[in-house]
Amino acid sequence: MEKEKKSFRVRAAYRDEWNDAMALAWRTFQKFEGPDYAPEGIRSFRDFITDEVLHRMFLTGSYQMFTAFVGEEMAGMITLRGEGHISLLFVEERYHKQGIGRALVHMLADYLKNEMGVHRMTVNASPYGTGFYHRIGFRDLAPEMEKDGIRYTPMEMML
Repeated sequence: MEKEKKSFRVRAAYRDEWNDAMALAWRTFQKFEGPDYAPEGIRSFRDFITDEVLHRMFLTGSYQMFTAFVGEEMAGMITLRGEGHISLLFVEERYHKQGIGRALVHMLADYLKNEMGVHRMTVNASPYGTGFYHRIGFRDLAPEMEKDGIRYTPMEMML
C-alpha cells in the first residue's frame, strides 16, 4: 500500500503541546527503537521524556521544540538542547518518508544559524535514525556508543 503524501506545516511548538509531543516520541520510540533496546535503555528514554525539569526548561524557553502538523494532527517534533544539539526527533509512522523529518531538521538549522549564530549541529543518532541523518548530510564523529542502555552514534553537520 502506498502512503499518500500530505502537505504539512512546521513551526515553533506552543506551550500546551508538550504532552502531545512527548506521547508522539514515546509511541515512535516503542515501535522503532524499543525492540532493539534492553529494559534499562527503555527506562532511560521514558525517564527522559517524562522529566519535569525538562518540561520546565521547555516552558521557560531554554529547551526549544519545533513541530510539524498535517492538518490539526501533530506529525513530528524536534527538540534542541544547548547550542546546536538535536535532543529528540520523531515523526509519526504514517508520515515517515514524506519529508517531515528533513523539514524539521532544516527549520532547526535555520533557527540555529539565523537566531543563535551557530554553524554546527550535532545529534546522538539512534540505530534506527543513523541512515536518515547520513542522507541529510550528517557525518559520524565516533562509532556507536551506549550510555544508560541508550545506543547512539555521535554525529555532526556543519551549517
